[in-house]
Amino acid sequence: MDKPSFAERFRYWFDNWMSRGTIALMALLGIATVLLVAVVGGITVLVLWLIPDKYNQFGDDFTPWDVFWGGLMRTLDPGTMGGDQGWLFRLLMLIITIGGLIIVASLIGIVSGAFDSKVEELRKGRSRVLEKDYTLILGWSSKVFPIISEIVIANESRSRPVIVVLADKDKVEMEDEIKAEVGPTGKTRVICRTGDPMNLTDLDIANPNEARSIILVAPEGSPDPDADIIKSALALTNNPRRRAEPYHIVGELEHPGNLEAASLVGGREAHWVLSDELIGRITVQSCRQSGLSVVYSELLDFDGDEIYFTEQPGLYGRTYFETQLAFASCAVMGMVKGGEVMLNPSDDAVYEAGDQLIVIAEDDSVIAVSAPGTPDDSAVSTSKANAPRPERTLVLGYNSGLAAMLRELDEYVAPGSMVALVADVEEPTLPRLDNLTVEFTRGDATSRQLLDHIDVASFDHIIVLAYKELLDTQRADGKTLITLLQLRDIEEKTGVDLNIVSEMLDDRNRELAEVTNADDFIVSDKLISLMLSQVSENKRLTEVFDQLFSSAGSEIYLQPADLYVADGATVDFYTVLEAARRRGETAIGYRIQEFAHSSEKGYGVVVNPKKSESTRFSANDKIIVLAEG
Repeated sequence: MDKPSFAERFRYWFDNWMSRGTIALMALLGIATVLLVAVVGGITVLVLWLIPDKYNQFGDDFTPWDVFWGGLMRTLDPGTMGGDQGWLFRLLMLIITIGGLIIVASLIGIVSGAFDSKVEELRKGRSRVLEKDYTLILGWSSKVFPIISEIVIANESRSRPVIVVLADKDKVEMEDEIKAEVGPTGKTRVICRTGDPMNLTDLDIANPNEARSIILVAPEGSPDPDADIIKSALALTNNPRRRAEPYHIVGELEHPGNLEAASLVGGREAHWVLSDELIGRITVQSCRQSGLSVVYSELLDFDGDEIYFTEQPGLYGRTYFETQLAFASCAVMGMVKGGEVMLNPSDDAVYEAGDQLIVIAEDDSVIAVSAPGTPDDSAVSTSKANAPRPERTLVLGYNSGLAAMLRELDEYVAPGSMVALVADVEEPTLPRLDNLTVEFTRGDATSRQLLDHIDVASFDHIIVLAYKELLDTQRADGKTLITLLQLRDIEEKTGVDLNIVSEMLDDRNRELAEVTNADDFIVSDKLISLMLSQVSENKRLTEVFDQLFSSAGSEIYLQPADLYVADGATVDFYTVLEAARRRGETAIGYRIQEFAHSSEKGYGVVVNPKKSESTRFSANDKIIVLAEG
């Protein structure tokens, strides 16, 4: 092979030098400037020595250094040559000025390009987060907006709070969407970064080692969201650059079958929310006891009453029921005894040193013991609940959560109950059920002819499901809304009171759907987001929610008020507590049926009422209790 020529060597060196970046280019321009000034300046000095003194532009004390300095100034400012004399001198200065123009123009271009490149890099959100003690959200979907809204409320008592979002999405787009959907975030600063949460290098941008809690959100449009969530957890827990202290990770899983793998990856550092089971459970319970989703929303969001753990040494030695009577503005729902969470324990369980009370309160600052109230025993009802009977449930629509919902419903209904499933899909494979039989009909539930044919008025409960896997959010909610309007018209024309529970995907569509007078709306994404937010702020709540959303142990029920107090009686909540105690339950609120369809009145639901305030209850009202099913 021929040896490279000088020109090839120079070109190779020049290419390598140019690839080194902005600083190398600026250095090369500096060298070119020095060479230009030196060469032309040297010629000028020689000319000035040979030409008579009348052509000397620098005065009697002229030195060669003045020539070089003047030449350098001319490279930076062409106007400097305006007063030169002598055509030979002018020609030499013109050469140095033209060279200077080229060099300065190149320098401006390089600096401008470097600045634009840096701005573009910052726009892409690739700089490392340096904050500490913040909430980190990994991934992007519509759930991010309610999560941020809730954390902003929870951060009101913190100093300089921060939320960091890392997702495979343009930084500016994320910021614009958050601003549009969430609005002002108060003193909480939201920082967005672009990167793949499953990539170790990108994950370092979010600096998870300094995060207080980490929320894993499945990316929108993912064909296998659970796999993405598990990979993100794996990138955190098995990162060679991870911190020694345990993380506090909260993530959502759609399918219970993936829980085992997720638990292996996350260990004790991760807490998992099973979305299909959670929504199925709330949907089933709400169809059988309207208003339950409102109760859960009240307990799960930060804007209102939440669940707290508290120690009250002044109550040591008191029974569980006595602790309930000792709070005027808080509702006791359980205790932590020996490290174990106990919801609705026996009324004579003793609260001792080392135990904690689990209370519902507006804020932890208002948790205070007061003088115990006195129940009115004469107003306590002695009515008994009716024996369970087979139930008929109509399900309109289909999504992947149907199987979990049917399994949940099967645990509550009496043998001989049935479900009529009407959906515009191929007949799905359904789980084996003990107490339920399922009859499938393919059809469009928005069709009035179909609804009239199946005689919707003959069913005890009606559930309208969103086609969330088959349609986009707005189309799915639109289909649900049309179905609800048809059901409302049937209700008005037949005079039959239909018990309707509907699943909505976008909370904004809930306001539109309220004109249908459905008994309850399950906004699935919002409830999941609230759950993730709560657990991210207090991991002890995982144990509470595990019991509330499990078929074992005590759960939340809305029971007829006449089982607790006499129909039409006006009583304070101390009396309701006593009535619930006699049934082995814990009362935490009530629902007034008159306001069941009013969003301004909280759909009639009052959680943690002031115990001294009197309320008149009718047989249609409900008492919200913790009880074993």
